[in-house]
Amino acid sequence: MADTQRCVILNIGRCGSTLLSDLIAAEPETLSVQESLMTLMSLRWDASMYDELAGSQYWDIMRTPSLQWQVCVRIGAITGEYRYPATGRWADNLAALPPILAVTLPAISDDPDTLFDFLDARVPHFPVQPLAQHHQMLLDLLASLYGRRRWVERTGASSRMAVWLLKEFPADKVVYLSRNMGDAALSMSRHFDFQLAAIQVELLGWGGFNPYSSRTPSVGAHGPGQRLPAQMRCLLPDQLTREALAEWGGKLSRHELMCAELIRCAEWALAAHRPRHLLRMQYEDLVVKPVEELTRLGEFLGFADPSGWAVGAAGRVSNLRGNSGRPASSGATAAPYAEPTP
Repeated sequence: MADTQRCVILNIGRCGSTLLSDLIAAEPETLSVQESLMTLMSLRWDASMYDELAGSQYWDIMRTPSLQWQVCVRIGAITGEYRYPATGRWADNLAALPPILAVTLPAISDDPDTLFDFLDARVPHFPVQPLAQHHQMLLDLLASLYGRRRWVERTGASSRMAVWLLKEFPADKVVYLSRNMGDAALSMSRHFDFQLAAIQVELLGWGGFNPYSSRTPSVGAHGPGQRLPAQMRCLLPDQLTREALAEWGGKLSRHELMCAELIRCAEWALAAHRPRHLLRMQYEDLVVKPVEELTRLGEFLGFADPSGWAVGAAGRVSNLRGNSGRPASSGATAAPYAEPTP
């Protein structure tokens, strides 16, 4: 669609953003896109490296499993956001699962493998263009394929890349979802992805390298892993266990610092690159007055019946009341979609 409306939900993570994506998916004219930026967030970030990419190069990024994912599969540290069906093509070999199939495509389609095959035939032929333009083109294609007027993209902790999103990514509207820092940090400390992020920060601090940022671990008799204290080598990709992940990555103080940095990144980016249309939302307000907050969101996004959608969706927010640790809904089932004919 030439007039596709575009919105990004910028968020600090562990603030109810997954639930918000699921609620948005029930709006018939909107494509709710979940975790599509996760693979981009794991890149060694140097924007100049991604100024001009062929479609095949971009698609390789979206379909190639990261080392971090492979380690999580090996130790059984897969989060509740994961949605790939147990009957899927890669179900018996999850380490090889294309990252776009972990959450993004299953949240859109009941047959994510077929949708992946369709994209696999189309996306490599995208023209040479910057990374941000490739990603917009992909989401526009998905919205058009499903006959949606708009897409709303939400990736957990996307404020990590807030500057790039606000400066380079062509979204018409931005929603910024935040949460009380102490509660968000507590929830992060219990979540596999954030535990692993804390370990990577620890490795960078002690050894000056992040072995999870490449496809293969930098270990061995003379590798940079040997610079680490002996007691920390259990954090390297080929040695990590779930127990070490919880012990080293679950310390609340680390997540308080991480949460503060995520908030700082978002606020700085919003001040420096203010979007044309911005809506701020707070997790606590969403829990206490869901109809009012969801109506406000629906009006901002341009839904045909924002109050009707809000009333229908508000019941799913009630299970968050009194939950200061971890938002519910991380394993919620996506709304069904009619399959297109590629």
